[in-house]
Amino acid sequence: MEGKTKRRRVGGTILAVLVALVAAALLELGKHTALGWVLAYGIFSVFCLLRRALQGKKPAVRLALWAGLFVLLVCAFAVSKPPYRAVPAVSGKSGGVTAPVTVAQGTLTGVLTADGGVAVYAGIPYAAPPVGELRWRPPQPAQPWEGVRVCDTFAPMSMQPESNVLFNSLTEIAVYHSFDFFSLKDDWREARSEDSLYLNIWRPAAAEAGAKLPVLVYIHGGSLTTGQPSYAAYNGEEMARQGVVVVNFAYRLGVFGYYAAEDLAAESGTTGNYGLLDQIAALKWVRENIAAFGGDPNQVTICGESAGASSVNALCVSPLSAGLFRRAIAESSGVTAKVPYHTFRTLEKALETGADIRREFGADSSDALRAVPAEKLVDTKYKNDSMTVDGYAITEQPYITYERGANHEEALLSGFNAREADVFNLAKRVNADNYVEMLRPILGDWASEAAAAFPPRPIDPAVRIPVVEMGGDAKGSADAVYSAAWFTYSHDRWSRYLAAQGRPCWEYCFTKENGALGANHAGELPYVFGNVRANARQYDAADETLSATMLRCWVNFVKTGDPAADGLPQWPTYADAPAQVMEFGETVGMRPDPFRALYPLLDAYQDAKNPQ
Repeated sequence: MEGKTKRRRVGGTILAVLVALVAAALLELGKHTALGWVLAYGIFSVFCLLRRALQGKKPAVRLALWAGLFVLLVCAFAVSKPPYRAVPAVSGKSGGVTAPVTVAQGTLTGVLTADGGVAVYAGIPYAAPPVGELRWRPPQPAQPWEGVRVCDTFAPMSMQPESNVLFNSLTEIAVYHSFDFFSLKDDWREARSEDSLYLNIWRPAAAEAGAKLPVLVYIHGGSLTTGQPSYAAYNGEEMARQGVVVVNFAYRLGVFGYYAAEDLAAESGTTGNYGLLDQIAALKWVRENIAAFGGDPNQVTICGESAGASSVNALCVSPLSAGLFRRAIAESSGVTAKVPYHTFRTLEKALETGADIRREFGADSSDALRAVPAEKLVDTKYKNDSMTVDGYAITEQPYITYERGANHEEALLSGFNAREADVFNLAKRVNADNYVEMLRPILGDWASEAAAAFPPRPIDPAVRIPVVEMGGDAKGSADAVYSAAWFTYSHDRWSRYLAAQGRPCWEYCFTKENGALGANHAGELPYVFGNVRANARQYDAADETLSATMLRCWVNFVKTGDPAADGLPQWPTYADAPAQVMEFGETVGMRPDPFRALYPLLDAYQDAKNPQ
C-alpha cells in the first residue's frame, strides 16, 4: 500500500511539473502580460501547498484540487491576454520630434531616428474613415484638423481576420527563427480597425520642402485580405538614407475592400474595387502633398509585393491613376495573364460572392449589411481577395489595355523568387503517380508537357536541391511549376508587353537562402529595403552584402528609371536579353530564366481559356 501511495505521489508530481511547463509555454507563446505569469506562479504555489496538505484524502478531493488548478489557470490566461497597442514610428529610442510640416489638411510633426538621419511621419490620414455610411463607397477626402497633429505611431492595420497569437509565435519560431523568448517587450498585439486609411512617410531628415527627391510609394501584400504598413521587412528608413522619400499606407482589405453588389454600383457608379480606389486616393494625396516633405510629385515610382504587385499592375491600367506615377516595381505577382490565377476575378463572380455574403448575414441589401459590426463582418466565410473589371477603376481585362498600349508605366523593374509556391503547397501530397494530375488545375491539357519539362527525379532526402536548379522530386517539381504559373508567368507577359511597346523593363530572380524565408515568397523584401541588418540572427555578412546591392539597384531605378549600378554585372533590359534574368543569390549576375520552358505551355493554356 505504501509503495502504491508513493508511486501515486511521484506520478502526481510529474503531472504537476508537466502542467507547469505547458502553462509556461502557453504564457510565453501567447505573449501574455506579466500579470499572467504572476497569477500562474501564485496559483501553482497554492496548489502545491494544498496538494501536500491534502495527501491521504479521498480521490474526489484530490480531483477537485486538480480541477481548480485548471480553472484558475484558464482564468489567468483570460485576464492576461496581450493588449492592443499602436506600433511606434521608430523602433527603440527616437531622436526627438521633427519640425512641423504643413499639408492640405493641417500641420503635423513626426519623429527622428536615434541618429537624427531620417524623419518618420506615421498615421497621416489620406482619406476620411470608411465607416458607417462610407463603408463600400469610394474614399472621401481626409478632413482637416486644427492645431498640430502628432504623427509618431502607425495607425491600426486595416480590418482583417485576427490571427491567433499562439500560431503567430510558432510561425516566428519555425519560419522566421525570430521569436524573443522570455521577453515582456512583445506582450502586445497590433490594433486593427475599419478606420485605417492612413499613410506613413520616411524621408532624409535634412531634406527641405521642395527638395524634389524621388518618391517610392509601396503597396503591401497579403492576398488583398491581410497585411499592414508597419511590417519591419519594408520599413523605409534605410531607403530614405539613400535619398528617397518612401511612402506606404493601409487600404481596405477583404470584404471591406473587394465586396461587390449591384446596389452599390447603382449608388456610386462602381463596386468591387474599394481597396484599389484607396490606393489611388493615396497616390493623389502624395501628388498634392509630398513636396512638403521634400519629395518630387513628378518622380513617383509605385512598388508592391505579392498582392501589392498585382495592385501595381492594376494601377498601371486604371484610367484613374494616369499621371500619378511614372515607373513601377512589381515583386512576385501580376495580373497580365488573360485569366489571372489569383487577385483577379470576373464581375459576375464578384457579384455572386457578394450575394452569398448578404445571405450569410441575413441582409437584404448592402445598406443593411453596413449595419453589421466590422468585428463580425470580417469573419465572413466567403473570400474577397480579388479585384474585378468594374468599368470605373478597371475598365477592361488588364492584358487588353497592354495590347492597346494604354498602360501608364514608363519603365518596369519586376521579378520573382525561386521558391514562390512552396509555402502555399505545403499541404499538397504529390508523387510520381499523381504528378500530372496535380498540374491540370493550372495547365489543363498541357499538364503532361509541363511534367516533361520539369520531370520528377530521384533525390537523396538528406540533400537539399540547390535553389538555382529548381525542381526535385515530384513535390519539388510540382512546386516549381506552380511557382511559374502563379507568379513568374505574369512577369514574363508583363515584360513582353513593355518590350513590344519599346518601354524599358528589367527582370530579376531572387535565389538566396538564409535563416528566415530564404527564396520563398516575400523572402526578398528585407534585402530590397535594406533591413537585413535589423534581423542579424537570421542573416549573415553575405546577406548584408547582397542586401546592399539590391537596395542600390532599387534606389537607382527610383532615381533614374534604370537599376544598373556601378560595380555590378551588366543588367540588360528584357528586350535585349528576353531569356535572361538578373539573379540575386549566392552570386549576382545574368542567368537563364529557370521557368522559361513553361511559358509557351502557359500561353497555350491561357489562350484556350480565353480565346479572344
